[in-house]
Formats: sequence, C-alpha cells, structure tokens
Amino acid sequence: MSKDLTNSAVDRQNILNNPYALAEIEKATGIRGIPFEGKTVVLKDQVATFFEVTVRTVENYLEKNAEELARNGYAVLSGKRLKTLKLAIQQAFGTETDFGTKITVLGVFDFRAFLNLAMLMTESHRAGLLRRAILDIVIDTINARTGGGTKYINQRDEDFIHSAFIEDNYRKQFIDALKDCVAMGNFKYPVYTDKIYVSIFREKSKEYRKILRLEGKDEVRDTFYSEVLDLIAAYECGFAEELRAAFATKKRQLKSNEVDELFRKFEALPHWRPLIEKARNKMASRDLAFRDALHHQLKDYVTPLAPSEFERFIGEKSLELAERLEQAKDVLKRLKERE
Repeated sequence: MSKDLTNSAVDRQNILNNPYALAEIEKATGIRGIPFEGKTVVLKDQVATFFEVTVRTVENYLEKNAEELARNGYAVLSGKRLKTLKLAIQQAFGTETDFGTKITVLGVFDFRAFLNLAMLMTESHRAGLLRRAILDIVIDTINARTGGGTKYINQRDEDFIHSAFIEDNYRKQFIDALKDCVAMGNFKYPVYTDKIYVSIFREKSKEYRKILRLEGKDEVRDTFYSEVLDLIAAYECGFAEELRAAFATKKRQLKSNEVDELFRKFEALPHWRPLIEKARNKMASRDLAFRDALHHQLKDYVTPLAPSEFERFIGEKSLELAERLEQAKDVLKRLKERE
C-alpha cells in the first residue's frame, strides 16, 4: 500500500515510535548534530540548510504543526539548558557560534523531530527523497527482524501460544454445540464462524484473507493477535452455551432463523462493547503498521502504535513461534491436563 507521509499523522507516528527503524534511519542519514542531554540535536539553521529551504519555511512548519513536533522532540531552550547547549556546540565545533547577545531562547530538533519535519515538508526535494528512504528502511527493518515476512508476526507475541491453545479448546465446544443443536447442513460451521468474525471485526473470513493477502494453505486463525483470539474464544464459549440452553428448552434442534435471532441478541449484550473496541483497535492498528494492510471497515479504529508494541512484536523479547513452543511445553502440558 502506498503511504503518503505528508498526509497521514498515523503513519508518521508509527515510524517515529519504532525505535528499531529510527536507529537504522539515523545511521543512513548521517546527520551531524550536537550532542545534548544524551541525544543529538540540530538547530533551525542546520535543518533549513539540509532541506535546502529558508529558515522561514521551517518556522512556518513549526507554527502549523507545533503540537506534533513538540510531542516528537522539538524543544525551545532557555536559561541553564540554553547555556548547556552553547557549551556543547563549543565542544563539538570549536566555537560557540554567533547567537547574538540578545538570544534568550532557542529551538532545537532532536532526531525524531527532524524526521517528523521531513515527513511534513512538501517544498523540499531532499525531504521527499528522505521520505522514500524512510519507508524503505522501515519495511526492511521489520522484515529483517521477523525473518523476511510479517504474515505471522502475531505469533511473536508471548501471549499468542496460550491464547491460541485456549481458543482451540473453545472452538471444539462451539463446533460440537452447532453439530448437536442446529438443524442445518455442514455449511453451518463456516456460516456461524463468519457471524462471529463480522461481529468482532466486521469482516468475513474471505474478506479478511483478501486484505492480508493470505494463500489457500494459510489458516486465518494463525494470523490473529492474542486479543482477537481471546475474544473469539469468549464468543464461542458463550454462544455454545446459548445454543445448548435453547436446545434443552425446545427439546429439538434449532432452525436457522432461530439461531440467527439467538446470535443477534447474544452479540448485542453490552459487556462485549469494550472488548470489541479493543480488539478492533489492535487488529486495525497493528496490521497497518506491521503488515501494511488496511482493514477499511475498521479504519476509524486505527491509532499509532506505542513504542511498547514494537518491542512486543519485533523487539528483543519477541520470538519465533518454534522458540515459544519450546518454552511453553510445560504450560501446554498443564493446560492439557485440565481438560
């Protein structure tokens, strides 16, 4: 999917919140800045020179995007911090440079703020080149850290194994309830599976497969995040009980219209709302950031990922499924013994 960083605040923030991509981008750009408070900063004049624009152009962006740039590292220094910066410049460049005796405040960009400005600026050819490089580096970084693809990036989450195992158990209960309590052919299994999917994330299995570009051999559930699996398991467990209760009351298998009405009431229960909101947000936001996949039905739920999300799925704590299975042997054994 083509990304226009100048128009998408979510895409910009996802890049700026990804510490692994930022490290690679900083290496590639080779910006010479000023060491200050444990970071590297650049001045407004340096930024204007790099992007081949006027200082006034930089100031215009600062005025129009003040909140976003401040959130991502732009700071105005005064007092002791300004004196410290002047000393840092003197040590780095052998001169205190000419600030003028009347300068009492000075704005500085750390690397995140510098990149933020590059992703906003439309007048600069160099900013456009940097945006293209940023997008390439982000993709390469994620692919490198996930072994070349993100289809199963959800399985790098430490919660995935437990959620998948639990959901599989409740899936069996759901299938058994449909078999015992519903008077329909075998197509009832995909029909009511899709009803759960649509209720939670507004897509049938076929639509979801298309968005994630899954192949025929790929299992949809193998790509779900743990929060989505947990909610699906809750639906399966709860609706299986509803089916068995209705079957016991009527003393016969249910017709399709009866099951549909039962499900309509079931999914309308208010306790689902906060869980559905969370699942939609996680699916929509993570898939856009990691898989470059936009769920159009969930676009209003997309938010930037926090730095902790990048650590969770591509950081040092994230692991491949095979490693997690090895680590989870004892847990899986205990869960199996509870059945």
